[in-house]
Amino acid sequence: MAKTPEEWLVQAEDDMATAEFIFNSGRYVYAVFFAHLAIEKALKAIYHKKFNELPPRTHSLTGLLKMNELIPPPVISEFILDLDHASVATRYPEELMKLRLAYPRSVVEGIVAHTKEVLEWVKKMF
Repeated sequence: MAKTPEEWLVQAEDDMATAEFIFNSGRYVYAVFFAHLAIEKALKAIYHKKFNELPPRTHSLTGLLKMNELIPPPVISEFILDLDHASVATRYPEELMKLRLAYPRSVVEGIVAHTKEVLEWVKKMF
């Protein structure tokens, strides 16, 4: 896993494209998963660049914000907190049908849009 900070960012962009592709196919739960993964890798890019070491193996977006000593704008902070909670459910669903009901197209469309905003915010720091 000898990624460079730039490679983390490339993979974040690729995961974002995958989230959009999956969203457009109607598989909304999985689009949420890839949106989370895109932000996770973007925050790991910041960590790698800032501390010149590989980021810890974690899926916690809020944890990565803290480790990076980042204070995002409130709207981004709230979104990241919500997406962090969604990730656990999408990663390890207890009941897929309930999860599909919780993440219809309208909800996931907002998640995809906000994820793009977060990636732009991260890129400005890079």
